Amino acid sequence: MLKGVISVIPGYAGGPSTSSGRAPTYEEVCSGTTGHAEVTRIEYDPQKISFRDLLTVFFATHDPTTPNRQGNDVGPQYRSIILYTTEAQKEETRRFIKEIEASHPGGAPVVTEVKPLDKFYEAEEEHRDYYKKNPQKAYCQLIINPKLEKVQQKFAELLKNSEK
Repeated sequence: MLKGVISVIPGYAGGPSTSSGRAPTYEEVCSGTTGHAEVTRIEYDPQKISFRDLLTVFFATHDPTTPNRQGNDVGPQYRSIILYTTEAQKEETRRFIKEIEASHPGGAPVVTEVKPLDKFYEAEEEHRDYYKKNPQKAYCQLIINPKLEKVQQKFAELLKNSEK
């Protein structure tokens, strides 16, 4: 949906590499024992969208103050996490989190984990384009739709359909 975003791939990361080198399965990650989180790898064009804009949308569309939980999904695989690939991303993320916390004195601290990306494991095929394939499922209607509406309302200037 966002200008400059080239690809979005669901997967798992943030835990140790597997000794076998194989990707963990959805079921293994959902068990909460792998150390991995459900994540999204985003490839983007920094000439069209900044890393800061991506951070803004990320933090606006989930609760970064609740450990190991996103809505009704509970467990370490649902923790808020940013896996950076450059030192510049690491520093920008840390600055951004400090700004969020400073703007809400006395509010809950941001618990988003910030660490280098070690290994990204692509999710199984049935998890790709999940929303597009399953728009009528309850999860899509109750969880994803409100997030999409929020992005469309709050970040209209960043959307692809607003490109000139």
